[in-house]
Amino acid sequence: MIHTVKIDDKTPTGKRLINELRKHHKIVEFENPAETGVVPEGYMTSEEFRIESRKDLDELCRKHGLL
Repeated sequence: MIHTVKIDDKTPTGKRLINELRKHHKIVEFENPAETGVVPEGYMTSEEFRIESRKDLDELCRKHGLL
């Protein structure tokens, strides 16, 4: 059975738990989008966000006669 767990790595306990889990690399797999580069479904990359927000800004400016 595979379990998905969220651990707050900003707390001392969270850091300790993560360090302990990393010792068991044969049975524990970390899926961190920042490390793997795999974007979760429904999320945008920073480049996609930049393109979409630019389109929205252009549309808004045209609507109000600024472009």
